[in-house]
Amino acid sequence: MSLFDQVSADIVTAMKSRDKVTLEALRNVKKSFLEAKTAPGANDTLTDDAALKILQKLVKQGKDSAAIYTEQARPDLAEAELAQVSVMERYLPAALTDEELTAALRDIIASIGATGPKDMGRVMGVANKQLAGMAEGRAISAKVKELLSQN
Repeated sequence: MSLFDQVSADIVTAMKSRDKVTLEALRNVKKSFLEAKTAPGANDTLTDDAALKILQKLVKQGKDSAAIYTEQARPDLAEAELAQVSVMERYLPAALTDEELTAALRDIIASIGATGPKDMGRVMGVANKQLAGMAEGRAISAKVKELLSQN
C-alpha cells in the first residue's frame, strides 16, 4: 500500500473514531499529496519517495510554527501544531541515532573516497539520497563537515 493510500485509509479511520487532531493533520497531508499529484508534469502519480519528502517538509514546517508560537507566548497554538506533527511523524521512517548517522556517513565517505572538506558536495549528494527521511539535512551536513575536517 502506497503512502498516499495509507493516509487516505487512515482518514476514514479517524473520521469513524472522531479523532479531530488526526483527521485535521491527515487532511492537510492528503491536500499536499494531491497538489503534488496534480502539479504540471506529475502525470497524476506520487511516488512514496516524493510523498516522504512532502511529509518531512510538513513536519519541519509544523515544528518551526510551534517554535514561533512558543516565542510569542501562545502555548495553545504551539500544542495544537505539535499534536499534528506527532500524527505526521508516524508515517516517517525511524530517525537515525547520532551513532548510526556517524557510521552511515563514514561508510559513504569511504565508498566515495572523500579525503577532506573539499569533497563535502559529493558526500552530501550521496548522503542526502541514501539517508532521506532518516535524518534531517542540517544534521547530516553538520556531521559530514565534522567528519571531513578530521581527515
